[in-house]
Amino acid sequence: MFRLSDYRKKNSRQRVFFDRQELRQLMDLYSRRVATGEWKDYAIDQYGPTCVFSIFRHTFDQPLFAVAKRAVGKNCDYVVFSGRQQLKSGRTMTEALTVLEKQIRLVE
Repeated sequence: MFRLSDYRKKNSRQRVFFDRQELRQLMDLYSRRVATGEWKDYAIDQYGPTCVFSIFRHTFDQPLFAVAKRAVGKNCDYVVFSGRQQLKSGRTMTEALTVLEKQIRLVE
């Protein structure tokens, strides 16, 4: 028999998660873009010491953007990707998400 509690304790130091405030920031941005019809779907994945929030235009497409939270020693680093291209990185989620914030334009 395999005990999950033993596995979780052994691998807990390398796990990274988005906290409540980070998820709120991601979902606020995501919901604004869904309201404008730009984005349709999202996914949250975990790859060892990295947690990724992926944003899709259509459900079956490749992600348009991915926001990754990576463990760097005792701190975390946030990186925004478009495909394999790194668009922005920062020490805070707010700093990294500035690249995805849409500029408001006057339309005449």
